[in-house]
Amino acid sequence: MFDIRVSSISTRAIAIALAAMAGGCSSFDRLKNIGEAPALSAIENPVAQAGYKPVQMPMPAVQAASYNSNSLWRNGSRAFFKDQRAHQVGDILTVKVKFTDKAAIANDTTRSRKNTEDSGVDNFFGKTKVPIMNTSVPTRILTADSASSSEGKGSVDRKEELSTVVAGVVTQTLPNGNLVIEGRQEIRVNFEVRELIVAGVVRPEDIESDNTIDSSKIAQARIAYGGRGQLTDVQQPRYGQQVLDVLLPF
Repeated sequence: MFDIRVSSISTRAIAIALAAMAGGCSSFDRLKNIGEAPALSAIENPVAQAGYKPVQMPMPAVQAASYNSNSLWRNGSRAFFKDQRAHQVGDILTVKVKFTDKAAIANDTTRSRKNTEDSGVDNFFGKTKVPIMNTSVPTRILTADSASSSEGKGSVDRKEELSTVVAGVVTQTLPNGNLVIEGRQEIRVNFEVRELIVAGVVRPEDIESDNTIDSSKIAQARIAYGGRGQLTDVQQPRYGQQVLDVLLPF
């Protein structure tokens, strides 16, 4: 019986040690590289890497080009020089995100009211005493006082600013010629990933000559800037606390 228990405990200890070693591989690598500069990754063929997936983007339908003999013009061309601005599905344009929002609102409301009711009598049907009871008539039969007051104050002071540049892709061409664009940018620094998402509808006329457009000219604009990683996890309450905040009535 003792041997069986010892072997069981040893098996568990070995399993725990293996799990700790597997989870601490990164720690071993850090200890091994103490005093050494971080090694650079080898230059390899990205297509040959495990998990590689080719990029698929929306593309316009292929149009066959037709030329006329002894002519510099191609059938269907709108200009002698090609316009480099985005105008069809799959084209890329640069979105200049410049968002500045500032609001200051202050409200102060005060209200008060005071009421007094007093009903006095001098006699009871001409007599100074109440019949049967033989008591003096009270000088006040009904008195009432009421007072109410309310005071409310509110203020809003908000200031937000975001300035950056992101490249977007034309994902759809609407029947009236407007373009639906969407751009996504991810930047990873250490263990934190910053995300920027821009989407909306633009007019080709609003695209500038350098193939850029200001975010203020995007209709139905959807701009999101945030992140995920270790810093974001620390800044947020734990899941259990968030659930309690929703369920607890007090």
